[in-house]
Formats: sequence, structure tokens, C-alpha cells
Amino acid sequence: MKIATWNVNSISVRLQHVLQWLDGNRPDALCLQEIKCVDAKFPAGAFREIGYAAEVFGQPTYNGVAILSTTPAADVQRGFHNDAADAQRRLIAATIGGVRVVNVYIPNGSEVGSEKYEFKLSWLARLRKFFEEACDADQPLVLCGDFNVAMEDRDVYNPKEWEGKILCSEPERAAMRAVREWGMVDLFRRHHEEPGNYTWWDYRGGGFPRNLGLRLDHLWASESLAAKCTATWIDKLPRTLEKPSDHAPVIAEFKF
Repeated sequence: MKIATWNVNSISVRLQHVLQWLDGNRPDALCLQEIKCVDAKFPAGAFREIGYAAEVFGQPTYNGVAILSTTPAADVQRGFHNDAADAQRRLIAATIGGVRVVNVYIPNGSEVGSEKYEFKLSWLARLRKFFEEACDADQPLVLCGDFNVAMEDRDVYNPKEWEGKILCSEPERAAMRAVREWGMVDLFRRHHEEPGNYTWWDYRGGGFPRNLGLRLDHLWASESLAAKCTATWIDKLPRTLEKPSDHAPVIAEFKF
């Protein structure tokens, strides 16, 4: 089984990239973030034509998440249970092939100390509570998406430059560690200890060709599922295409 995650930074702009990638890689499930469209405008028909069903939780212009899968999803949850009607659409969960897949687009936070930063920390606290109340650490489960947090200095091209800044500040990292400590394993780090592996590169300043990146996109799994993970990797090829997303897909493979 293959599960992948990708912040596509607008599905309408990147549709052909995603279709091409799915055709070449055929994951069982692909979690998308920042689709930037309402549910009715999501191109579900294009994915259906190549064998993928879509579960979508979108909103106009910003945010939005979706799960594409080769088998129908069950027990779909959109957002936190206690969300307001106008809450930002950043979480969708579904069971696919016996695995609970939780797809998140965690807030960026804008700037340390800002209102958006406090919203990010609050959202992460709610995510930890979501796992406590709605999930079972003993079940096969994967949390994936754009976390907007580089968990360690080795996930950052220049730790000194980024020290204390948004995406790398200690409160953000601590909030994400609290989520992980619910009972999950960072799948990429289980297979790759070395620094220099990134999933996001700024469009400006030649970030990608110079590999000035951050590892912001993650797949974490419950212990029972992590034990079945045989490989995890970052696919940089889509980042080389014309008008790419600033993120690259991350894939985990499992053997049952």
C-alpha cells in the first residue's frame, strides 16, 4: 500500500501535474492540501477517469484539503467536531483499505507572536485533542499533510538563519511534538537520518536549484502501521515542472 501527501498550492493550477503524477506513481491514497476551491469546483471527474475517488473539504481561494483513493473512503470526517460553520477547512479524515488517514493543512502562523501564530498554536492543541477523542493509537493510522513546521534543525537548510522564526520556533515544534507523542512515528526519519532532505522551497531566490528548503510535509504513523512501512521518500520531480507547486510529494510504502 502506498500513501502520499502533497500541498499542490491550487488544484486548478496544478491539475495536470497531479494527474500526471498519479498516472506514474499510482498511490492507493493521495492527500492534497491547499486545493483553494469549493467542493463543487473540485475536478473530481478528472480523477474518476483515472480510477480515483475524491473526498473534498474545500473553501474559496484559501486552504482546503482532499483525499484521492483507488478504493472508496469510509467514515469520512470533515474538520473538527466542534468547528464553527465558517471555520477554515484544514482537516479531513477517512478510512481507506483499513487505514485511518488524517490529512491536515496546518496554519502557517505568519509571524511569531502574531494573532495568526496564536491561532496556529491553538489549532495544534485542538489537533492533539482530536486524536485523544476520535482516534485509537492501536489502530493503523497515518497523519499526513503540510504541517508548516520544520521539526528539527536538520529539516532546515540554514538553522541559524531560521532560529526562532515562523515554521521553526520552539513553541511550534513543541506543539507538534505533543501531537506526535499521542503515539506516532515520523516515517521519513525512520528511514532517513541525514540532513538536507526538504519538501518545500521558496519560489524566490533560486530556492529549489540551490536546495534552500525546509521539510514541512510529513507522514506520521501509529506504531502498528509504522512497523509495516518499508520505504519513505520525497519526489522532487514535480518541483522541476513549469509553474510547479512550491512543495514536493512525500510517499510512504507499506507491506501488509
